[in-house]
Amino acid sequence: MSPTTVLITGATDGLGRWLALRLAADGVGVVLHGRNPARLDETAREIRAEGGREPLGVVRADLSDLGQVDRLADEVLERFPGLDVLVNNAAVGFGEPGAGRELSPDGIELRFAVNYLAGYHLTRRLLPALVKAAPARIVNVTSIGQAPIDFADPMLDHDYDGYRAYRQSKLAQIMFTLDLAEELRGTGVTANTLHPATLMATSMVREAELTPLSTLHDGGEATLRLIADPALADVSGVYFDQTMEATPKPQALDPAARRQLRELTDTLVGRALAARR
Repeated sequence: MSPTTVLITGATDGLGRWLALRLAADGVGVVLHGRNPARLDETAREIRAEGGREPLGVVRADLSDLGQVDRLADEVLERFPGLDVLVNNAAVGFGEPGAGRELSPDGIELRFAVNYLAGYHLTRRLLPALVKAAPARIVNVTSIGQAPIDFADPMLDHDYDGYRAYRQSKLAQIMFTLDLAEELRGTGVTANTLHPATLMATSMVREAELTPLSTLHDGGEATLRLIADPALADVSGVYFDQTMEATPKPQALDPAARRQLRELTDTLVGRALAARR
């Protein structure tokens, strides 16, 4: 597949920035998402300085706010109707050592809101454009660090831990991807998810005061494969550990748990958006 229009969330730092620079260098039209206009401008300037294709555009939104995610989807649908790849990359990490529980503007546990719900809602809103542009791909950037969701306390009101919050949000991404791939069967749109590399040298890893174990190049090449490798044209519903097919934590493979997650997700998203009307 030779993608023509690729939307990358979290394109101003880390893996997202690496992907934007590499894809633009290969002549792909990238749509850069970020929440900081100065950093969006800086990324676009870096693409130009390196001789890459001019970005198709930039879009701003704070993904912790589902109302802004909704507006982001409206903007993308209006400005980039030919979207053929969506990369849900933006994420909040474990947090600084000792940091406490944080809530999104919608009152949702922050990591669940940004790492899972934002990508879920954005993907749902953009599905008509992706189906119309098929063959198209959805790539969800997740993690090998996964934790099961306690549906009795999904927002971690009790015994909060930033690592657990991050890991359950990442397992939720995988569960969504498996459901989505089944839903999209026969449409020409694939949905896959990957752990790009372990503890890449990113600001997220530095914030947690962890030692990087891999490079952005390592994770970038693995992610780029899911975006553009023709050999994966018909592959969907797969979790990859870098470039190898892998098995996620057991809860992801449990249809009843995935149904519970869908119900929880619809409740949280619906409540957040209704409160803003």
